Amino acid sequence: MDPWLLTPPKGSETPPWVRDAGTSPLPETWTVPAWNAYSFAFGPIFALLGLVLLIFILRWAFGRGTSVVAARPRPGKPADYGILVAIATPSTYIEGEIWRRELVAAGLRANLAQTSEGPRLMVWPEDVAKAKRELARIR
Repeated sequence: MDPWLLTPPKGSETPPWVRDAGTSPLPETWTVPAWNAYSFAFGPIFALLGLVLLIFILRWAFGRGTSVVAARPRPGKPADYGILVAIATPSTYIEGEIWRRELVAAGLRANLAQTSEGPRLMVWPEDVAKAKRELARIR
């Protein structure tokens, strides 16, 4: 390091951190604080506690039955979809999606559900009559 960087400006005191070697008023040796006779065990104990915490987190994250990730949806009966009313039974899922998009374009709220009996086009009860008229026009 350049000595001119450590030299204070003229007329000022030398900062306490800038001293010549051997002139420090601080003692040459420092005592290490001793907590107690078991301070050697603190490191391994903290490492073990961290490992146990990691084990619990990983068991929770990868355990079966308690995951926070949504389960894969399972098809149910057409009557298992709550208040929605099945109004059509398309032959394929693609045909049902085309019909659903046509109903949405007409301003209706429609869903296509893959039930245990095949795809079903479902609408809300107040939209049933209008949806049937729109489907008759589409087909």
